[in-house]
Amino acid sequence: MFGKSICFGNPSGISKPIALVFLILAGLAALTGAASAGTAAGSLIAAGENVYVSSASYDPAVFFTGDTGTVTYSVTNGNANQSITVNHASFGDSNIRRTSTTYDATASIGPLQTRDYTFSVIADATDGIYYPKFSLSYFGTQSVWHQAKIQVDNTPLVLLVADKPDSFTLGTKDTISVQIANPRKNDVKNVILKVSGNGLEPMPGTTFIGKLASGDHTTVNFTVTPGSESVMNLELDYNNGDNLHTVTTTLPVVFSTDKKQAEPVISNIAVTSSGGVYHVTGDVTNAGLLTANAVTVTSLSPAVPEDPYRSYIIGALKQDDFGSFEVTFTADDAESVPLQLSYKDKDGNVITSQQKVSLSGGTTTVKGPAAGPDMVPIAALVVILLGAGGAYYYLSRKKQR
Repeated sequence: MFGKSICFGNPSGISKPIALVFLILAGLAALTGAASAGTAAGSLIAAGENVYVSSASYDPAVFFTGDTGTVTYSVTNGNANQSITVNHASFGDSNIRRTSTTYDATASIGPLQTRDYTFSVIADATDGIYYPKFSLSYFGTQSVWHQAKIQVDNTPLVLLVADKPDSFTLGTKDTISVQIANPRKNDVKNVILKVSGNGLEPMPGTTFIGKLASGDHTTVNFTVTPGSESVMNLELDYNNGDNLHTVTTTLPVVFSTDKKQAEPVISNIAVTSSGGVYHVTGDVTNAGLLTANAVTVTSLSPAVPEDPYRSYIIGALKQDDFGSFEVTFTADDAESVPLQLSYKDKDGNVITSQQKVSLSGGTTTVKGPAAGPDMVPIAALVVILLGAGGAYYYLSRKKQR
């Protein structure tokens, strides 16, 4: 019904010429398949030669020992008409250790396209330069591998006190300058300076600096008003990548005399009294190196200030400048009274000092009305008349003899 069956194993039912044709065709088919397979393999190998690592980047760019971060490799398919199928990507060694998984899922990189491979890593190495390995496998050809330089450097940021007062004074506000420098070969971020200490009033207590580039530096100024002797703590926090690092230093706050401050001094004091009211005059000279502002002189207990000079305001005294003052007061049965000298420094802090004034030594006391100028001619006339009378009496007695 279906005619004769064809069997390549028994050619007795087929004529010899036809059998020969079939054999030739089968041979050609086999040769063609083998040639096609060889051509495809060669094409993949040639395409693989155009796949390369176009960039490699680290975050942070330079690690501290123990820092964690990421590494990103970009792989580019340079073929214009051929896709590449990848099935495995890995990275790391014992110095820069990978902490994330490998890329094991099959993926394709299209013609002229780029694919990124990012790995989480930790720097287990000490200071030095390292070359961890990145590898990529794909079907039909050899793998791609690449080594990029990475550095581990434990150099921290530098925190220096650039300027401070020669001495600290209780309740006096002073300015302090701090220099922050980045000697590292990479930028750092989130730089923050913190100032603290028992009994101290820093302003501001926290300063946000932000990013500090490699080789760059900056200066931060702040003020501090000490309420007691203490230790000032300076803390510098910053991020290397996402890793927090800290640098600290301390500055002793010890009270002593400021060599540069204003120094008003009272001199040339003179004391007089009239009707129980003392009148004190003198000079105030600024023997310091800074201007004394709002210089004021007043008397303290047991003195009771009286008009017209309950207190005396001299004003500002520059270096080596002076001004005169007058104060009036009563002080029953007192042998001395303190005079208070006050002034304001450049920051508005009020600074006071006291000096006792003796009410007995060098005092001129007037208890009654003073002799007026009109009494002098009358006294002289009386003397002349008495003298003339005496002379007349002497001559009269001489003639009688």
